[in-house]
Amino acid sequence: MTIPSEITLPFAGHAAQVFDVRDHGARGDGTTIDSGAINMAIASAAAAGAGAVIVPAGRYLCFSIRLASHVTLVLAKGAVIEAADPAIHPGSYDLPEDNGEQLYQDFGHSHWHNSLIWAEDLEQAAIVGPGMIVGTGLTRDGPGARWKQQTGERPLSMAGMSESEIAELEPEAAAMQGKGNKAIALKRGRDIVLSGFTMAMGGHFAILATGTRKLTISHLAIDTDRDGIDLDCVADVVVEHCRVNSPNDDAIVLKSSLALGRAIPSEDVVIRHCLVSGFDMGTMLDGSFGRTQQCAPDRDRVTGRIKLGTESNGGYRRITIEDCRFERSRGVALETVDGGIMEDVTVRRITMREVTTAPLFAMVGDRRRGPDGTGIGRVRRITFEDIEASGIDHRFPVMLSGLADSPLEDIVLRNILLQYEGGGTAADARRMVPEIRDAYPEPSMLGVLPAWALWARHVCGLRVENFTARTFSDERTDIILDQCEDVVIKDADCRLGGNVAP
Repeated sequence: MTIPSEITLPFAGHAAQVFDVRDHGARGDGTTIDSGAINMAIASAAAAGAGAVIVPAGRYLCFSIRLASHVTLVLAKGAVIEAADPAIHPGSYDLPEDNGEQLYQDFGHSHWHNSLIWAEDLEQAAIVGPGMIVGTGLTRDGPGARWKQQTGERPLSMAGMSESEIAELEPEAAAMQGKGNKAIALKRGRDIVLSGFTMAMGGHFAILATGTRKLTISHLAIDTDRDGIDLDCVADVVVEHCRVNSPNDDAIVLKSSLALGRAIPSEDVVIRHCLVSGFDMGTMLDGSFGRTQQCAPDRDRVTGRIKLGTESNGGYRRITIEDCRFERSRGVALETVDGGIMEDVTVRRITMREVTTAPLFAMVGDRRRGPDGTGIGRVRRITFEDIEASGIDHRFPVMLSGLADSPLEDIVLRNILLQYEGGGTAADARRMVPEIRDAYPEPSMLGVLPAWALWARHVCGLRVENFTARTFSDERTDIILDQCEDVVIKDADCRLGGNVAP
């Protein structure tokens, strides 16, 4: 079989030798377990020095598929790789590797082998084509971090949940043996391309890339039950022209955890021309864009956003988020709470519709989920510009939250247009906002705020230029700056009534 003419391989040398998974015994009938045959084809391509492995049209029921360096996996039109269910089908996923005691991030972040498709130390490899990856047999669940302090481990919105409700979301590690909880997992590696395919029901992570450098993710459609694209301790990454629907968790998220045993920053990342949303799962792909689900498992409203955090031991450097759309989702969240430094982040040309929490949220916290000696992080040189947001939940203004001993530094809000739903009361206006240093960071952590357009506390160096906001009715003030220094506000127009965003 030749490579379909409509598919361009990112590494031209891989086209020299082509391997058809059917020649290695794959059936694609939806009932035969085909992962063994696909792994044989990948191994043959790797043994040849480089090659393309073609998955023709068909439904390939699989357990773990192991990618190899210098190999491109091509999902042809009509090809579906479907995750098998070990409770139903004969077989199991590769076991989660023994990485020693993992205290500071949850089970999902700490293992890669227990996935539908995985690779370690992968180089010059790709998954491309118009086919589909469906995680039918994956689980979205897994144990939480075993950090002894547990402060800030879960959002405050989950405080009322019973132990049995938590256990249902976070089973013990022993219960994960043989299960798969990620669709694609990459540990370290460099020069990798994921492009063109569709993903549904990705488990805990549809894509988890940890310690990966020079990674391009483009033109994917992901409609999933938890996180969409997770980038942890990565460098030189571009995510572009992707659609990610994830009502239960974040759509595209950068992290800098201790999963690789040390603090590593995520740096030089660009996210552009992407659409993120929180419609009912599956309804982005079928085009119905359902709105039945109102809340995520953390008991806040649906998620589906772009975020930096929560895992933030290594920090973030030189991050750009631009030309993206948010639909029925939480807004942009920039969070460092585990000692890392976040600096030189630009968020620009963003459009949001039906914002379920704060449209813009930046904070530094003092959770310090890490080994002894983990300090307080810093957030500095953050620019938000050319942002339009409408249908914003009245409880959540733009929120800038620093600490007295680590204020946000050099924050710019420029060309911001906001339309709020309205509804703040006189009692809301009188609220004293608590100082909560060690909580899991989420806009709802502080409750309804006494300002409806912009609320900032502990900020040193704030520039607000051409800031326009409207609300239909609200008894709170528009802007509150609490313990902020070096503030310049130029052309701020905040009024009751009227519309400013289309």
